[in-house]
Amino acid sequence: MSAFKRKRGGQRPADKKAKKAKFVANADDAPNEAVEENRNEVTIPPPVSKGKWTNKERVLIFSSRGINFRTRHLMKDLKTMMPHSKEDTKMDRKDKLFVVNEVCEIKNCNKCLFFEAKKNGKKLTYFNVTSTVHTLAELKMTGNCLKGSRPLLSFDPKFDKEPHYALLKELFIQTFSTPRYHPKSQPFVDHVFTFSIADNRIWFRNYQIIEEDASIVEIGPRFVLNLIKIFQGSFGGPTLYENPDFQSPNMHRRQIRLAAAAKVREKQMVKEMHKLKKAEVKEDLVKDVTADVFLTPAEEKPVHIQTEAPEPKVVKKKQKAFKRQRMQMARR
Repeated sequence: MSAFKRKRGGQRPADKKAKKAKFVANADDAPNEAVEENRNEVTIPPPVSKGKWTNKERVLIFSSRGINFRTRHLMKDLKTMMPHSKEDTKMDRKDKLFVVNEVCEIKNCNKCLFFEAKKNGKKLTYFNVTSTVHTLAELKMTGNCLKGSRPLLSFDPKFDKEPHYALLKELFIQTFSTPRYHPKSQPFVDHVFTFSIADNRIWFRNYQIIEEDASIVEIGPRFVLNLIKIFQGSFGGPTLYENPDFQSPNMHRRQIRLAAAAKVREKQMVKEMHKLKKAEVKEDLVKDVTADVFLTPAEEKPVHIQTEAPEPKVVKKKQKAFKRQRMQMARR
């Protein structure tokens, strides 16, 4: 018979209790005395975690082929933050979405984050579309946390007011919360996942708890989720909720093209009107309307005609002494 081997995550045998260590104060004293044994005996408490891993939540994170580098880095960051996650190879675009259920069953996962590549880099998951993504390597935040530690989940008060937001809140709790006593998790809580609602979208942020007074600093990644539909089943079934404010990327691109075409048509109309104005025959104006704008009325003076020639002006020349005379005057 082999020795008892404790499984990872299992309970310890019932016959083993807390370890005890004995210390002898002096080597000359007899260690068999009961009083000395009780006095010098130190009890080492058992570990806090008893290995009761009951929540077997596992999240499968993978994507379809054709994703860009930003989506790949976001998936890597999510796998780093979620120790209870698993990964799989990329799924072919030709496969239907119900194939994801079979992949989850093979991987023994009951939750899934599937990223489907769309046009212009849009990432479509099974319940939302990721419109804005900033990864850890891109942000370069100053915060840091222990890898595998369990996060706190913080939700906006609006999640409790609407039924579809309440359903998403429960879905986020089951997906992003690390199960207690998970083998790959650490027994520490040093970061917070926040889910806030603004502009009919869900904003995700990750913060580190740096002090005991709950001061926080952002770590990353950050992304924005836009709800499209909520189905009754996994990757299919009747539609329970449809977002009336959601605008598909194709419709958004169509509106951009229509706006650009409207600007081009407006410029063409302005050019045609300019050509028509140039082609019009200009009327010859006999009298200038603006000719009398600066004329001011003044009194008419009588006209005086001079019949006699004016007297010549006499210019007196100033007599200037010669140089010799000036020198003589200076000697005197």
